[in-house]
Amino acid sequence: MASSCLNSLILPPCSLPRRVTETCASLSSSYPALNPTSSSTGGALKPIVINGDPPTFVSAPGRRIVAGNLLVIISLFGFGAFVLPCLSLVLSSIDTVLSFSGFVGDVHGDLDQARCALEIAGVLSSDGQDLWTGGETVLIQLGDVLDRGEEEIAILSLLRSLDIQAKAQGGAVFQVNGNHETMNVEGDFRYVDSGAFDECSDFLAYLEDHQYSWENAFLGWIGESKRCREDRKLSQNHWGPWNLVKRQKGVIARSILLRPGGPLACELARHAVVLKINDWVFCHGGLLPRHVAYGVERMNYEVSQWMRGFSEDDTSPNFPFIATKGFDSVVWNRLYSRDMLGLEGYQINQIQSVLEETLQLLGAKAMVVGHTPQSTGVNCKYNCSIWCIDVGMSSGVLNSRPEVLEIVENKARVIRSKRDRFSELQAVDYT
Repeated sequence: MASSCLNSLILPPCSLPRRVTETCASLSSSYPALNPTSSSTGGALKPIVINGDPPTFVSAPGRRIVAGNLLVIISLFGFGAFVLPCLSLVLSSIDTVLSFSGFVGDVHGDLDQARCALEIAGVLSSDGQDLWTGGETVLIQLGDVLDRGEEEIAILSLLRSLDIQAKAQGGAVFQVNGNHETMNVEGDFRYVDSGAFDECSDFLAYLEDHQYSWENAFLGWIGESKRCREDRKLSQNHWGPWNLVKRQKGVIARSILLRPGGPLACELARHAVVLKINDWVFCHGGLLPRHVAYGVERMNYEVSQWMRGFSEDDTSPNFPFIATKGFDSVVWNRLYSRDMLGLEGYQINQIQSVLEETLQLLGAKAMVVGHTPQSTGVNCKYNCSIWCIDVGMSSGVLNSRPEVLEIVENKARVIRSKRDRFSELQAVDYT
């Protein structure tokens, strides 16, 4: 029944698979610094330069980098970086700071925790107006915005709005796709919160009201979603025995939005699975030498094309296995973020050797990952060559306090929220 209903619905223009007519070429662009801020040396910061489509290699001179379970932020504090537990913005939890992707990484559909992490990072106003306050900061979200939470699309809408505002001030917001994003595009809805299905139904109706004008509907959703959520709470008892029909409607809506070529899948396709900014590498799970040998930009391109439903011929787009499937793929890898307590000395040496080889091939100093919630909070391993920022911030995961990793002038420190005040928990030198 669901299948027949799905085929009978009018689909948004973006949802139809297309044949690729362009070749895989690097895209180089720069964000204009409309309100340039002077650096500590007295000169205006150079613009952010982006290479790749989706963005893969980024030069952000003089910005501070912030990463966390929910996100990573690069802002204007010398040449430092600020890391938030990667709010895995996946719907309900933060897988790694967003799984958010271990927090400060994965956000998992928890809008309240995502906002909290963004405020800690100093990039979101605390007055509820959702205004960018980060100036020339660069914010990075490490994936897993989807699943385990009920306000996934609202989080994605907020991040896009902040990106537009940040660009106007010489900053930027980048997102990295995690395993929960790729799972949903595959049609794997095992970890979807019931409220997230409802959000999909409401958003699809909202999109239809906007005559499938994606930009208008998507950017407006962060303001509309609160009203819709309140309406859903009021109507819960009304559905009663019809909850099965309601759920089926939500599954169909989610399938329309997230199947390859669907409008929300196309939105996710704008983001990379691996992002290198200055000397730092960001990904959800972890990068290995074989991934680098395959080609970071190539992987990003292939995942993006798959999500868009593009193909180079009349067949279905190739599935990007090396990036999205298997325990050692980029979005699933836990080699670096796993607990070291159960490892033997020779195993630790082997992992460190793999990490060093990967970073050397990329010309990078360190890697920031989410995916695996860290019970001890944001931490670094292997001589601080790897930072694990998923703290399980989402209420769908561990509901832990947001944490932020700040790196300024080669010194890193973890900052944890404590109600309305911030307390520095630890500081370690980064070399």
